[in-house]
This record gives sequence, structure tokens and C-alpha cells, in this order.
Amino acid sequence: MNLAHKHYQIRELLHEQGVIFCYSGYMNENILTGIGQAIKQKLVLEEADTNTVNGVFSIFVEQMQNVIRYSAEREPDTTPAESVLSYGTLTVGREGDAFFVTCGNKVENSHADRLREQLTMISQLDRTGLKNLYKQILRGEVPEGSKGAGVGFVDIAKRASRPIEFDFMLIDENYSFFSLKAII
Repeated sequence: MNLAHKHYQIRELLHEQGVIFCYSGYMNENILTGIGQAIKQKLVLEEADTNTVNGVFSIFVEQMQNVIRYSAEREPDTTPAESVLSYGTLTVGREGDAFFVTCGNKVENSHADRLREQLTMISQLDRTGLKNLYKQILRGEVPEGSKGAGVGFVDIAKRASRPIEFDFMLIDENYSFFSLKAII
């Protein structure tokens, strides 16, 4: 199979899944800014309303920041401030009349159970519960049964129009692949 054929297959698979933007590679804050502007521009071209554009953009930023901060695949960056490059994937697309943002990255297995517990709890909360949890976290209170749910995941769940979806795939004895999807 030639190079063009392989790339065309990837393109078709993404197109079938409704993906309008896909990034896979190393990420940092500069890449986040550039990709964010491209996504905003594409959403405007898709004639999305302002609330949808803002919601998709906010969720995109939170998910990219999670990869940048927590991906188990990291390389030292040569830029000032001792930043790093973190590997992950991100897609933005359409699902019917809604948009989605998905993100994925490797995590250490020692963190996967804690993440699963946090996200299960967050995904089961209604709007009022999410608002209350958000306020608790901002006040520095850790909810009972939680091991420090991050404000970013709560913010994503608050902005999503449906419960967030997440999954973990065991890679080996040290790592799992973590995926998160939010629909706006």
C-alpha cells in the first residue's frame, strides 16, 4: 500500500467519524494557542453559534492542558521556563447537530484507577451537582469519596450537553491509554 493510499484511508476514517479537526503529536502551550485559533475559525465557518464556539473552545483548551500536564509521554522542551512537550491526540467534530471534542494520551496505570473514580463520579452528577462540586473544589474542599477531582474535568462536564464519556485501554503493565469525549 502506497503512502497516498494510507493517508487517504486515515482521512476517510476521520471523515466517517465526523471529525473536522485532528491533531496527533507533541503538544505545548504554543501549539494549543495555534490550534485553538484554527478550531475557532472552522467553527465560525460551520456557522456555529457563539455559545457553541465558546463551549467547544473551552473544552478543547481544558483537554489540551490535561495532555500537556499529565501525559506519560513527555519530552523536554528547549524553550524557556522548563516546559515540556507532551504527546497526545485531539479531535473535534460533528455528531448530528452537536459538536464533540475528544482527547487521548498515555497515563501511568497507577493514575488510571484514580482518574476512573473521579470521572465516574463527575459523569453521574447533574447540573446542580456539577456546580456544587466546582464551588467545593475552588474553595479547596475535596468531596467525600473523591481523591482530588480536578476542576478541569468538572468544567468540561459543566459545559458539555451530555454526560462526558471516558475509557481506558491497558497497554502494558505500566501504561494505559486514556480517552475523554465531551459533546457540546
